[in-house]
Amino acid sequence: MAAQRSKPRSRKRRRQASPGRAAGPSARRPDRGALDAQDRARSQRRRATPLGAYGERPSSPFGGVPVSEFAIFAGAIALIVGVLQHGGPALIGGVILCLFGVTEVTAREHFSGYRSHTVLLAGIPAVVAEFVIVLTVGPPAIRVLLLVPVAAVFGACAWFLRRRFLVARQARLARPLKR
Repeated sequence: MAAQRSKPRSRKRRRQASPGRAAGPSARRPDRGALDAQDRARSQRRRATPLGAYGERPSSPFGGVPVSEFAIFAGAIALIVGVLQHGGPALIGGVILCLFGVTEVTAREHFSGYRSHTVLLAGIPAVVAEFVIVLTVGPPAIRVLLLVPVAAVFGACAWFLRRRFLVARQARLARPLKR
């Protein structure tokens, strides 16, 4: 005689409230309002860090048109074409176009106090100074000597840019955040 089989039961079983348990929200998991308050407090702490970004990103001077991003994209394409052709005007144009796009974005963020780009912005005049020195005087016999004026330009620009950023950051912190 075959054994009688019971009906298959669902794996999901209903929980019945035990008499020792309250019917309110679980003590292990905070309610949604508490999580939102925690997230807001965490984002406020994150925004208040001295070296990171603070507040909203500064708006572009070109309105809603992403001119800088288009310049970086077009410059990258020209740069790739120039590398594939082993130099020439496409390579130089790509570098210059990328430089203009990156400089606009970083200068806007730096001078508004949003995020510090001191080293990148100080490096641009230093490279230009090196380029001008090599074009006018020629490459020196001892290449290390070229570092002396370039390092001086970099240091002076970095000092100025850092001070300017700190002033802009203080002005940004003094203004209330827009919500």
